[in-house]
This record gives sequence, structure tokens and C-alpha cells, in this order.
Amino acid sequence: MLEIALIYLAAALFSVTIAKRVGLGSVLGYLIAGMLIGPYLLGLVGDQTDVMHFAEFGVVMMLFLVGLELQPSRLWKLRHSILGLGGLQVSITTVIIFSGCLLVFELPWQSALAIGLMLALSSTAIVLQTLSEKGWIQQEAGQNSFSVLLFQDIAVIPILALLPLLAFTDFPTTTAHNNITANLPAYLQVAVSITVIIGIILAGKYISAPLFRYIADTRLRELFTVFALFLVISIAFIMQSIGLSPALGTFLAGVVLAESEFRHELEADIEPFKGLLLGLFFITVGASINFPLLFEQLALVLMLVIGLITIKASVLFMLAKLFKMQTKQKWLFALALAQGGEFAFVLLSLTNSLQILTPEQSEMTTLVVAISMLMAPLLLIFYDKVINKHTTTTQADFDKPADIEATQQVIIAGYGRFGQIVGRLLSAQGYHISVLDHSPSQIEVLRRFGNKVFYGDAARQDLLEASGAKNAKMLVIAVDNADKIIEIATLARKHYPHLKIVARAVDRRHAYELIRIGVSHFKRETFDSALNLGVDALTLLGHSQADSERAGQLFSKHDNESLTLLADLWGDDHSYGVAVKQRSEDLRQVLAKDKQQQDKLNTCHGEDC
Repeated sequence: MLEIALIYLAAALFSVTIAKRVGLGSVLGYLIAGMLIGPYLLGLVGDQTDVMHFAEFGVVMMLFLVGLELQPSRLWKLRHSILGLGGLQVSITTVIIFSGCLLVFELPWQSALAIGLMLALSSTAIVLQTLSEKGWIQQEAGQNSFSVLLFQDIAVIPILALLPLLAFTDFPTTTAHNNITANLPAYLQVAVSITVIIGIILAGKYISAPLFRYIADTRLRELFTVFALFLVISIAFIMQSIGLSPALGTFLAGVVLAESEFRHELEADIEPFKGLLLGLFFITVGASINFPLLFEQLALVLMLVIGLITIKASVLFMLAKLFKMQTKQKWLFALALAQGGEFAFVLLSLTNSLQILTPEQSEMTTLVVAISMLMAPLLLIFYDKVINKHTTTTQADFDKPADIEATQQVIIAGYGRFGQIVGRLLSAQGYHISVLDHSPSQIEVLRRFGNKVFYGDAARQDLLEASGAKNAKMLVIAVDNADKIIEIATLARKHYPHLKIVARAVDRRHAYELIRIGVSHFKRETFDSALNLGVDALTLLGHSQADSERAGQLFSKHDNESLTLLADLWGDDHSYGVAVKQRSEDLRQVLAKDKQQQDKLNTCHGEDC
């Protein structure tokens, strides 16, 4: 066991390091490591089927983290792209591949449909990890790719339910021994499934917060990590026990916990385990490539791989045009999702037990999916070096730390309307600023007007350091995404404690999160403008300008004090509610007392009072 672990780690260290240095990405490095140590090349490890089943848990963890990033409100905003793009992609791709298998290879319709459904899915792990590494996940193509992948992950559930209906033989009982609902009538299975899903949602919303607080009060970081792992594994186990996808369960739990104050702590604790298991998963995929079969039927395999990539890319490009994406984004969207996916291996194991595919067909499908996944990072490299190279503002131009101009004074993260005002003021006072922004279109516009702005995600430590974080005096966080602001501030507080941090707060809840991570200098983006408008409203209602301004100053002072006082209570609805009512009453008394004093002064004006 220790020998195999040592082989895996050594292969990963060697291959991933080289792959990253030559710009191939970590995913391709893991795949190459698996091919090298697999049974068909160096033979350092044997059959990896059991290891792959374990490593697939990395996909489960990844979907939990995806859920944590996806608040229900954002999920609702993406509903059109999830159902529209995702639904059309899976449907059209399945029909085309099904027709090809039926007409060209003359497979039985059951086998053709099973292969069509499997090959319609793309690799969530490869696409999300690669797009995140490249900084493309926030672009239009990245967001639409996420929507399609989310639909595909959810579609796995009905596909798993459909496959037994395609079986040439009765469903073997051995495959369902872990499903406690297998012997129940169909309507009861559906009822149990719905009940469990609702239970997960309610538990995440109403039970998890007190448990997290109780564990956080112990001040034991490792206990919080243990509970985070327990949460993910227990949900996966429950979902698997009733015959549903563990990935779907953990994704739902992540979405429910997306608004929890413990979300960032959960992400930090789960992320290392997810990364290790995903790396292990890709190594097992690489090790599963059957090189004797590949060399024996090289022409056929290459034709099938190229055919799969061409079909999927064509469908995706057509949908990108239908949904009116920008030209460059169409290519990124099409090439990012043109490969097979990890869920195909999960479905293949079921089709084998159901005898929907022959062993030869199963091996060939495995080979095609694995090689297409191996090609996925290369397709994105092709996009980056060839297609993206000819645009005026690209990732390649601005995402290199060596290109960024460092400063010893002020770094500004985010240079939209908010950041530009801060930057212009500081520049006018003679301060040298280094600006990072994640929007290529915004950078292009700013550069036309002579602004020196660099493409980069300030949440990446290498880019923040390249901007001068080690020596700079201040970091201004002016991006428009609340989660990204927290991520950047947390990174800066951890690695550059000397930096003075001033931040943009989206709302009151966001201000509480900033206070909790130690950022005390922030401005709520709508507070000052709303307060100034309130002062104008008092004046229009008949109050003197002086009285209105004084009321605004008292309100501002009291509200900022309340932020600090109430921050520790945020999350405890009862205590927070009581405190808010008390502070509101205090504010009324302060304003009433000030009014009495002003009335008295006005009455006594010119008299000896």
C-alpha cells in the first residue's frame, strides 16, 4: 500500500511540475502520470478500477464546492442557460451520436442510446479546474460552460434510472445491494428520494448553522475539518443508499450552505482533499488507457476521438451562435466542452453489469473517453495560443506576473466605476498605483484612454505579489463581486499582514463579513449616496440645511457604530433581531434629543437662556 502511494505521489510530482512549466496545465500532468505508471507502459501499478471508484469522490467534493459558490439567487439567474444551453446540448449531441452508432456501426438501439447518453457528457473536473486556472471562469463562455456542466451533472440521475430499462437481461441484484430502496415500489422510491432531498435542504438551512457554531466555539481547526468531511461523506452515503447520485446530494448541500457565514471556512477545509482526490482520479484515467488496443486499432480510435470532439464542438458552437455569444467566447465555449466526461466511467460500469455493451464496445468507449479527456487541455491551449492570440486584449497578454508593473504604494483590485474614482483621486495626489482587473473588455476600453491596467485575478497570490504586495502600503479592493472581495481580503490578510486594506462593501451583510476577517476600512457602495439623498429629502420637507446635515451626520455615526457592535451577533437571528431593535430605538432617542436641543437653542436665540 505504501509502495503504491509512493509511486502515485512521485509520478504526480514529476509529471505535473513539468506540465505546468511548459504550460500544459495540471490536469494534463496528472493524465500523463497515470499513463506512465499504468499497467500498459511502465507497469508500476495494476488495474485501477477500485482506485478510480475511490478517486471519483473528488468529483463529489468538487460539486460540493461548486454549490458553495452558487447562491440560490445566482442559480435562479442562470436558469435559462442551464435549461436552454444544457438541455439542448445533451439532447442534440445524444441524438447525433445515437444515430451514428445505429446507422454507421449498426449497433442495437439500446447500445447506441447508452453510448450517446454517455458521450454527450463533458468533464466537469477538467473544464472547471482548467477554466479556473486560466482565469476564464468569470467570462461569458466560462459561465455558460458552468451552466451546461451543471445540467449534465443533474442529467446523470435520470440517465442512471434509464439504463436498466435498456438492459438485454434482468437487472442483476448484485448491483443494487447497497440501494435500500431497490425492492420498494417505484412510487415509494420516488417518495423516499424527494423526502431525503428535502431533508438535506432543511438540515443545511436550519440545523447546520448551530452545529457549525458549536464546533467553531471549540477553537479546534482540525475538528472543523473533520466535521466538514463528515458532512460531505454522510450526504454522499445517504444519497448512494437510496440509489441517487452522491454528487447531486453534495451539490444541493453546497447551494444551501452558500449563504452560511461558515462558507469560506468550509471551502478552505475541503479544497485540499478535493485537489488530491481529483489528481488521483485523473491519474487513474491515464492509467486506464489500453495502449495495446490503441495501437492495434489506432486508425479507428483516432477517427472516433476526432469524430466525438468534432460533433460536440460543432453542436456547442451552433448553440453559442443561437444564444448570441461573442465570437471569441463561442470558440472557448465549444472547445472547453468537446471532450468526454468522468461520469461516462460511472455509467460504463453500470452498462457492463447490465450487459448493454459488449466487453469490446466498453473497452473502446473507455479508450475514446479517456483520450478525449487527454485532448481537452490541448484544445484549450490551442484556443489560448492561436484563437485568443489575435484579440486585442487577452488572457495571455495580461495574466503573466512578469508583465504586471509592481508598485510600492497602492494596488487597486477592480477598475470599474468604483475603482476608477479611487484611482483618479490617489493618482492626482501623486501616488503610484498598480491596477488589476479581470474584465478584458473593460481593460480594452480603459487602455484606449491611456490607463495602465493589467488583466488579472487579484485573488491569485502570484498576481497580487507581482503587483507589489510584499512592499506596497495599501490594497484597495474595488471589484463588484462580494465573494471575490472576501477572497482577496482573506488572501491579503493571511500573506501580507502589513498591507492596509480598504474595501468596497456591497451591503450590510458583506460589511459584517469584512469585519470578521479583520477589514475595518470599507465603504458600503450605496450607503453614502442614499444618506445624501435622505439629507436632501429632509431639506425638501422643510428642515433647514444645517438641521438636515446634522441629522445625516448623527445617523451615519450611529449606523457605523452599530456595524461594529452587531457584527459579532450576525448569524444568530434572535440575538441580532433584539439588538437591531434596541439600536433603532437608541437612534430615535439620539435624533429626538438633538432636535430638542436645537429647538431650545432656536427659542433662546437672542435671549439670555
